[in-house]
Amino acid sequence: MNDPNTTSEPNPRENSERSVKSTRAAAVIDRSRQLAAAAASVALVNKATDVLVLDVSEQTALFDYFVIATGTSRRQLHAISAEIDHVLQKDLGDRRLGIEGYEDSHWIVLDYGNIVIHLFDEDTRGYYDLESLWADARVVPLAELGLGDEGISANPRP
Repeated sequence: MNDPNTTSEPNPRENSERSVKSTRAAAVIDRSRQLAAAAASVALVNKATDVLVLDVSEQTALFDYFVIATGTSRRQLHAISAEIDHVLQKDLGDRRLGIEGYEDSHWIVLDYGNIVIHLFDEDTRGYYDLESLWADARVVPLAELGLGDEGISANPRP
């Protein structure tokens, strides 16, 4: 007797829906990667140090990338923050969802949904040590994003 709850035939609609979902997910990851590369580039061009991009997509469903950078002064952190906002919002058409720490300027967090940018002064970065907290995340080499030590090169890879 056949069980009506089981089927041995593949459902083409399910396969099609799964394919569409995975295609959308890939597009979101590519967009997130583009935004992370742009934010890292801005930090480098504005002389931030220890710029790091972490792929946290396997560790959390909340976002795909962290961009972490260190500035040497409040003025520099503000300039980096403002320029990242300009590039991501005006040039790339993304919208910042939130900002924290701007007034205090020891740790500025820019939330762009799928990427989160952390701008630290040196002491605060050492104290919170996000790199260790997210040690399971993959460090994305800047060269893989099309970036050199001075910022963006001609063609960042998707």
